[in-house]
Amino acid sequence: MSTLARFARAEWRPLVSTVRDALVARRWRAVPMTLAAVCLTALFQYAQNQPWGYQFVQNIGAVRADDPLWLALLRTPLSLFVPALDLPVWGALAQILLVFGIAEICLGRRRALLIAYVATLAGTLYARVGIELGPGSPIGLPASDARVVDTGPSAAVVGLALYVCWRHRAYVTAALVAALMVVEVIVKNNLAGKEHIAAVAAVLALRALSALRHRGGGKRSGSACPDGSRSTSPDGFGSGEKPPIQS
Repeated sequence: MSTLARFARAEWRPLVSTVRDALVARRWRAVPMTLAAVCLTALFQYAQNQPWGYQFVQNIGAVRADDPLWLALLRTPLSLFVPALDLPVWGALAQILLVFGIAEICLGRRRALLIAYVATLAGTLYARVGIELGPGSPIGLPASDARVVDTGPSAAVVGLALYVCWRHRAYVTAALVAALMVVEVIVKNNLAGKEHIAAVAAVLALRALSALRHRGGGKRSGSACPDGSRSTSPDGFGSGEKPPIQS
């Protein structure tokens, strides 16, 4: 077996096994949320390209930094499924089908939606902070970006991809995802790229909080040994005990 094949096997085997087993057992029933997300995104894409639907989609799912905060927060959940008008929709649909589908299987429906929302919200809030800081700051934005529509599903895709890779110990892939977002900002320094970086930062913060919680919980888990010490399994949890939910 070549070095590359051994690396791929070590990096992706747990993730691939989880997804394969779920699809073999339940087929498309394993990803109902993902299928709904793909259909909703396609519907929004069709509607916003029609004379009667453009303003409607803007009113319910387009988020800009100069919108009132309460309105932006109200629109943010649906903004996950409004694709960019200047990009081919098939790319957004493929990303959602692949990344949302893997995340739904590996993390569960609710947790996948939560992480997608947190990543998108991080980009939305960053845009406001960046514009307030101004272009003179390394993380600032020009005032003209206040009228630019937020990233749509892409920030959620980035956040979910990073979280799933980290959860299944595909650390090299996770690092590659984060590095590509940095390269994107260097090559094309725009609002979308910087919102992707904000999504990466939000997911890393979630992982750090989860690790801290597990570290504290691990000291209390495990079964008693004859000498009074506590026995834990290799992953830090007692034998037969499920790890706490990560979020």
